[in-house]
Amino acid sequence: MASGTGVLKPVSVDPAYRPELVRTSGQVLEALTSGREQIVDARAAGRFRGDVPEPRAGLRSGHMPGAKNTPFDSLLTADGALKSREALREVFTIAGLDLNRPITATCGSGVTASVIALALAHLGLEAPVYDGSWTEWGGLADMPVVTGV
Repeated sequence: MASGTGVLKPVSVDPAYRPELVRTSGQVLEALTSGREQIVDARAAGRFRGDVPEPRAGLRSGHMPGAKNTPFDSLLTADGALKSREALREVFTIAGLDLNRPITATCGSGVTASVIALALAHLGLEAPVYDGSWTEWGGLADMPVVTGV
């Protein structure tokens, strides 16, 4: 933003696909089984616990066993900006995440998981995103699902 004017300045971005920052359902299952990575889910708490039905017909309710819940909006200020680094660390710590261990982000469809990845990048950390997220996982009969906290 231009200083004090409220006008956004154009920015050039040169995107580059980094496959190591995308997870498949098989990789997430292996991470959960081995404990190699922590899984953090950006969905609202009611959906994570399975108290609220999924918005997509046919999806099971609940979450991946061992996943932690950090609703994406808990990382944002009232005006939609990312919280301070200190506040982000606090949110992740309260959720039970160890910021010294690898973390993979997930959500309902792969979109709000990117808010978690962005918040972690703001802390100097890289977090892969499981872009299939709950839409894929909840629709696969052979993937484990739990409800509650």
